[in-house]
Parts: sequence; structure tokens; C-alpha cells
Amino acid sequence: MELRPGLGLSCSGEPAESGHLHSTASSGAWRVMCQGSFKWTYFSQILWAGSCLPSPWAQYALLLSWSAVRPGILTSCQGRDLKLCLWDLGEGRNAVVDSVRLESIGFCRGSVLARGHQHWTLAVPGRGSDEVQILEMPSKTSVCTLKPEADAKPGMPMCLELWQANSSPRPLLLAGYEDGSVALWDVSERKVCSRIACHTEPVMALDFDSQKARGVSGSAEKALAVWSLDEQQALQALRTQELTNPGIADVKIRPDRKILATAGWDHRIRVFHWWTMKPLAVLAFHSATVHCVAFATDGLLAAGSRDQRISVWSLYPRT
Repeated sequence: MELRPGLGLSCSGEPAESGHLHSTASSGAWRVMCQGSFKWTYFSQILWAGSCLPSPWAQYALLLSWSAVRPGILTSCQGRDLKLCLWDLGEGRNAVVDSVRLESIGFCRGSVLARGHQHWTLAVPGRGSDEVQILEMPSKTSVCTLKPEADAKPGMPMCLELWQANSSPRPLLLAGYEDGSVALWDVSERKVCSRIACHTEPVMALDFDSQKARGVSGSAEKALAVWSLDEQQALQALRTQELTNPGIADVKIRPDRKILATAGWDHRIRVFHWWTMKPLAVLAFHSATVHCVAFATDGLLAAGSRDQRISVWSLYPRT
């Protein structure tokens, strides 16, 4: 089966433990590739092997994101049919075991936060164009709807990141908006703790390092924004990193918090030192927009592009 433009990637497991790469596409197809079905190599290995699971929404899946919520189960967020599906992948199975109706299609991928072995919190775009809906899963209970302040006009949420501080059980949400701002929400209090103007264009992607209390975001403009979170939960601008060409579709910090990678509209993957933001590499392999990047726990980097290829890279091995 031909892989259509990649729109989502997620890596799970260590290669020594049959790690998996999950990819999604605009055709609605989902491929699960394990270490046994392709060779983990340096640079430009294209992954066509693996099992393709039938999608219940066929040609209508536009934006998806995958997160392991417990062994053998994955969630697929933001199908064009307004469904979030739970898949059972244990022992060779590939069945949808449950689904929940979403309120909005939009351009924003959902975010999942594990809250124990059997429970997790889900953030997805809400019914209103500027709203975010919070659900408890798997009960599908609506916790709340996060609405911007009456005098705020941030536009649509474009990217979401649920997280939880080590010192508190309260879930927090970072949201990047259409007006170029990033906001920190206290989900329990249903209020914005802080908001910062990071970009002059919509925020297309963000990632957050909870240990260093620093985040990074990218937009349609020619710059990455780096920001921090202080002890009073106030977002502070730290610096911008100028880029050669405009347009960042995705940004990810490696699990060891030493480097980060961006997916560019200019067909390039760019790698930076996370603390200094020193440019380290420009990976020129794809021939179309790179939509998404993902790091495996062992440090391997995968990138999905509109050119219908997925590349896997080994660079700056973890020490």
C-alpha cells in the first residue's frame, strides 16, 4: 500500500525491546513498524515495511496523533470523522475497542497525559473555535472546557501539550494559538496562568522540557521562540533563533534533553543544541514539506514528509 503524506509520527520502546514506529497519513492509513520489519540505520532508510491497519474513517483522516496509554492500547486523535479511537494492539490484534465523539475538526492535534495505569487525560479542540475540551478517559467524562478570557482574542488553538509538574498532581496545559501566543492553563482551576506573545504568525508546534522549565515553539515565520516558566507559573521570553527559511510544522526535544529537531516547510530537518540553540545539522533528504518529527527513547529520530517517505536518522548518540 502506498503511504500518503505523513501527518503524524510517534516512537515507542527501545530497539532492543522491539521498538515501534507509528505513522499516520492523510489517506486515513496507519502503519505500525517494528524493529523486526526494517533495519535501523543511519540517515536515509525509507520505511515501507510493516502492518497497515484498516482505518474506520478511510479517506477522511487528516490530522492524527498517537500516544501509548497502556500496554497494547493506542489512542488516535482528531480524525476528520470527529472520532477518537482506542486500538487494541496486544498479541497481534488490531481492533478498535472504543471511540469518543469529538467536537471539532480543526488543525490541532490532541494531547494525552497518563494519570495512572488505567486513566488518562485528553485535551482536544472544543466546539467553539477558540476552546479546548478536557476529557477523562476511558470514561469519556467531560472535565471542563477551557475558554479564553472575555477580552482575549487568541483565535484557534493550533497545538496542545498536557503536562504535570513533579511537585503537583494538577494537570497543566500549554496551548499555542492562531495569534502567535502561547498560554499556560491550570486545568483544575480552568484559568490562564500566563500568556506570552511568541510569534507574529500562528503557532504551528511546541514542545516543553518540564525538568528545565523551558519550552520552544515554531510558526510560519523564520524563527523559533524559546521561553521559560518561572516558579510563579509565568511564561517568560528567553530568545529567538533565526531560521534560513520560514515555516515550522513540528518541533521535538529529544528525551535526554540535549538536542531538538524541527520539521520544515522547506523540506529540511534542522537539529539544534537544546540549551544553547546552536545549529548542529541540516538534514536534506526529503523533497517536500516535512510534516512531523519524533524521537525514540534510544535517541533515533524519525521524520515524515509529504513526499510519501519516512526517514530514520541516528545522530549525536546518547551518552
